[in-house]
Amino acid sequence: MMMRLRRHKAAALFFALIAAQVLGLTIFAAVQEARLRGSEIILQTVPVDPRSLLQGDYAILDYAIAELPPHLKDLPPGSVVYVNLAPSSGVWQADDYLATRQIPNDGATYLRGQVNARRRLDFGIGTYFVPEGTGHIIENARDVKVVASLDNRGNAVIKQLLVDGAPFAP
Repeated sequence: MMMRLRRHKAAALFFALIAAQVLGLTIFAAVQEARLRGSEIILQTVPVDPRSLLQGDYAILDYAIAELPPHLKDLPPGSVVYVNLAPSSGVWQADDYLATRQIPNDGATYLRGQVNARRRLDFGIGTYFVPEGTGHIIENARDVKVVASLDNRGNAVIKQLLVDGAPFAP
């Protein structure tokens, strides 16, 4: 009797662990899907040292708006900064930078970033995975833009890469 009870407890624990993993993956997928359905913006990338642009099967991306303005240069790494974005000639530009942990709620379009160790903003969209052997296309491009989607908290996810004006489809 005692042995049967132990087996039932072990089986219940096993199925609870499986259910927790499935629930975790479902929540993660739902959050990413919500970000993809958010506001769409296009950001200009800036060149990164071409010798280290491709590392493995992904490209490293940096953004023109990642440069901290002079009045925020003293922020410690990990500080949250919201970049107020405004469209300009098809690309969204930084209009203002707010150093706050609270989400601005004035109806404007904001991108949330964190100050990294290099004293630049990290928006969580600094890498783009590419099919093996295609990184040289991005590395040799004259113009690379990122189409990103924003959720209502300023978090971004990459939807597409535009390489020299065309969608990246190697």
